[in-house]
Amino acid sequence: MTGPVANEITQLLTHALKPTRLEVINDSAHHAGHSGDDGSGESHFTVIVESPEFAGKNRLVRQRMVLAALGDIPGERVHAFAMKCYAPGEASGGGAQ
Repeated sequence: MTGPVANEITQLLTHALKPTRLEVINDSAHHAGHSGDDGSGESHFTVIVESPEFAGKNRLVRQRMVLAALGDIPGERVHAFAMKCYAPGEASGGGAQ
C-alpha cells in the first residue's frame, strides 16, 4: 500500500518526465526513530527513473529535472530523497545517474 506522498511523487514524475521505468521506494521504515522521522511513514524515499527526457543530459541536469518536477516535496515535505536517473538502455549498462 502506498501513501499520499508516494502517490503524488509518482503522478508528478509521470507527468513531467514520461518515464519508461519508475520506481518510488519508501525507505521510511528503515529510518524509524532516526532524525527526520516525522511518524508519517513517508519521510524517506528513493526513486529510480528511466526517461527519454534524460537522453544526452548529465547527472546533475537529470537530478535538477526530477527536483523541479517534485516542487516542495524533497527537503520540505520529505526529509530524505535519493534518486537514480537513467536514459533508456543505460540502467543495465552503467550509465549516468
